[in-house]
Amino acid sequence: MNKGKKSKKTVFSRVNAWLHLWLGIFSGIILIFVALTGTLIVYGDEIIEWSAGKARYTEQVQPERLPMETLIANVNKAYPQAKLSEVTVYKDPERTVRFRTFAKGKGLGFAYADPYTGKVLKYDRTANFFYIMAHLHASFLWHGTGEWIVDIATIIFLIELISGIILWWPRKWNRHTRDASFKIKWKARFKRVNYDLHNVLGFYSSILALILTVTGLIIAFHPLAATTAKIFGGDVETKWQKAMPKNDTARSAIAINTVFEREFSRHPQQKAGQIWLYNLDSAGFYMVTTASKLGLKSAENARLAFINKYTGNDLVLPPKSLKGEYVENTVWQLHMGTWMGPVGKLFTFICGLICTSLPITGFLIWWHRGKKKKKPQPVKKMEVLVPA
Repeated sequence: MNKGKKSKKTVFSRVNAWLHLWLGIFSGIILIFVALTGTLIVYGDEIIEWSAGKARYTEQVQPERLPMETLIANVNKAYPQAKLSEVTVYKDPERTVRFRTFAKGKGLGFAYADPYTGKVLKYDRTANFFYIMAHLHASFLWHGTGEWIVDIATIIFLIELISGIILWWPRKWNRHTRDASFKIKWKARFKRVNYDLHNVLGFYSSILALILTVTGLIIAFHPLAATTAKIFGGDVETKWQKAMPKNDTARSAIAINTVFEREFSRHPQQKAGQIWLYNLDSAGFYMVTTASKLGLKSAENARLAFINKYTGNDLVLPPKSLKGEYVENTVWQLHMGTWMGPVGKLFTFICGLICTSLPITGFLIWWHRGKKKKKPQPVKKMEVLVPA
């Protein structure tokens, strides 16, 4: 009977099962690490907000805001070792201005300044934990070699997901196979529960896991990112930056606050705006992002604007380049789980936990199968000679 059952499996089925097993065992530890670090990042923005505490809000709302240039100078004076990379302004008049900083030896941090008094309220380094997690997730903090290890493991995980769906798919659909495929038998023995956790949860998380895996590969491989943008009519190349105005010390720049006010009036539904500061001394334009919510790596419902720093006029990007910026942001939203607000983040977090568990439950399935007890051999009866 056993031989008969085995013969029903096609060569494709056997190869698929073999790949799913041994690729999973080969890359299991790496996949657990990558999935776990990615999962820890999901609620990074919320934890950073919580960590800021009272520094998120001004002491008292006043009629006039101080120039952004004054706030920048105050933060630079308070933390001279920290280089400012971006500034985030909130439409809510009670919110403080947040500066993203990076300091050698201290990593990523956020400085919060009162827009009315200019007082720097807090310098919070909680974000550095998520900065480290992100680099562990992408490269094990090992530039070059570590990135390739993670990328290869991600490709293996993609194969694991596809082969796992094929293994999950029942040969016949009936009540018994539906129960086995969609339900976890919690009252069964550990081996059965573990099998269901791998089989059933793996299926339920498969679509979102595929999205997370594919977007991760798009982020990792520039040719893949370029192809994705091209499919949607965009271009991720940054040649347009060469045609942008350069910094001119002989001319006076328009106030940054004016730029934010104009963008908020253009997009009244947006709640936050952001300008990159890392190139403030070299570029002659402002790149402004407004969004309903801004995070470390993505912006929800984002709108981009490129403004001449000296005239205030809009700078028009080639349509493909602008489309490419939006495609890139969409990929990051899908990968970070911000595609559907809190619901998207919750699903992404749960999916991350399941993906972390799959190599563990899969290994236990293989381990228990290898430990199957051999059937006891029948004891031969000894012939007893009875004397005549």
